[in-house]
Amino acid sequence: MIKTAGDESSSTKSAAHFASRHGLGVACGLAAGVWLGAAEAPTKLVNSGLSPYAISLCMVAGVFTARWTVPTLLKGSKYVFADLAAKKHLLITAILAGMIWAVANTLTVFAIRDVGLTIAFPLWNTNSLVGLLWGRLLFGELKGASRKNIAKVVLGALAIVAAAVMLGFSTIQGDSHGGAHAGRAVSGILAALGASLLWGTMYIPYRKAYISGMNPLSFVTAFTIGELGTMFALVLAFDGGTKAAVFHSPEAKHMLFWLFLGGFVWVVGDLFQQFATKYLGIGRGIPLSNTNQIWGVAWGALVFGELAHADTAHKLLVITGSVVMILGALAVSTAVATSREHSSTNDSLVRECTRYNLDYHSVFEAYAGTGNRGREQKRGWWDYVIVAVAVGVFIYLGANARVPSLDISLPWVCVLSGVLVVTAVVCGWGLWKTTRFS
Repeated sequence: MIKTAGDESSSTKSAAHFASRHGLGVACGLAAGVWLGAAEAPTKLVNSGLSPYAISLCMVAGVFTARWTVPTLLKGSKYVFADLAAKKHLLITAILAGMIWAVANTLTVFAIRDVGLTIAFPLWNTNSLVGLLWGRLLFGELKGASRKNIAKVVLGALAIVAAAVMLGFSTIQGDSHGGAHAGRAVSGILAALGASLLWGTMYIPYRKAYISGMNPLSFVTAFTIGELGTMFALVLAFDGGTKAAVFHSPEAKHMLFWLFLGGFVWVVGDLFQQFATKYLGIGRGIPLSNTNQIWGVAWGALVFGELAHADTAHKLLVITGSVVMILGALAVSTAVATSREHSSTNDSLVRECTRYNLDYHSVFEAYAGTGNRGREQKRGWWDYVIVAVAVGVFIYLGANARVPSLDISLPWVCVLSGVLVVTAVVCGWGLWKTTRFS
């Protein structure tokens, strides 16, 4: 029989637990923005001749390596597989989410090729709107919200849309003056918006997993199977099949390290984003992680000099659009949930437990990040083998790597890389101290 929190005191206790995780969720969202902003920088290698499909496949291969290694390093494979076995009904949705991610990631590579990293980032970050819609319709987010919170969400969403239009217009204006992406602005904008739609939808299975009590580290382990399988299928179908350059070009192996590195950086950012989504919900977690716009602009403009030759009007539109989008995302994310909203979240947990015959108290503890203290499983010898193999792959690829023939600013690379390390250490320590990565 399923245990629920039907009485008033239990409901109040649930709301208190959820509210206590708000600060942690915000920190995870901000850390996700830093790492996700850096992850797309290696896709600048598309300028070297590799197709967007090849670039995405190589990144996903790095993602696959990282998604199996990081959870193993943090929790151990015994914990991960035990968690997956306890929620078998979520395996298909995890694989489906991975497939959606792979297609969306490929679209971002097309977008970067056609309109540049600085422009593409804010356009696909309109996934905030998609996430808000699904969160409200499917999971009752904002149900019982105060008028102030509703106003923040609505105005923030409108600001994001306005910023996307502004940035799209700035691309066309820039191209009409002979910009580097002349003639391809429309296709780039459509690719970025397509990625936005898919990424916003991808959070449905994520949210469903978390209200079932699954750990984000476990979910992404199954998730990555869908990613890698889909990318192989796309390359075989649209990029030359088994004769695709990525499988035979001697130049490809010199670029693998950078793309694997991009995939690894993405995984770290994505994990922080998933913890933010878990503790804040889709409607708040995605906008907060979409502060990656700040860091995407930083990498594109400071490291790669994407705005170096843009005219004043072009730069002003990009900067203004970016600021408006960030303010819109922050307005949405700072709408702190009320007790009535937390009660609605608790109702979602109860419904999920009823539907799949899960124990409410176990699911609640897992969702609140309080159910694993003192119950950590011992690591098997194979865990160390998994980590060693992953490290060996990066060492091998690094030994064969070649610095891309791109104009980059090394001082800015060092500065932004330092920011990555600091945010990972601070937020990772907070997650470990508070939830043991649960």
